[in-house]
Amino acid sequence: MALIANTQRNPKRHRAARPSDFDPFARKRDVMKADVSVLKEVFIDGRMPGRPRE
Repeated sequence: MALIANTQRNPKRHRAARPSDFDPFARKRDVMKADVSVLKEVFIDGRMPGRPRE
């Protein structure tokens, strides 16, 4: 499908389609940026960030 879509596109207006663009089962990955303090809370302290300490 990507090959067919790329034959019909205008290279000045659109980027080339990738096969992953047509995968209905692919999950969109949400990327979060965090400080090192968040990683410390999760992996060293063993708690979720933003929750009060018990």
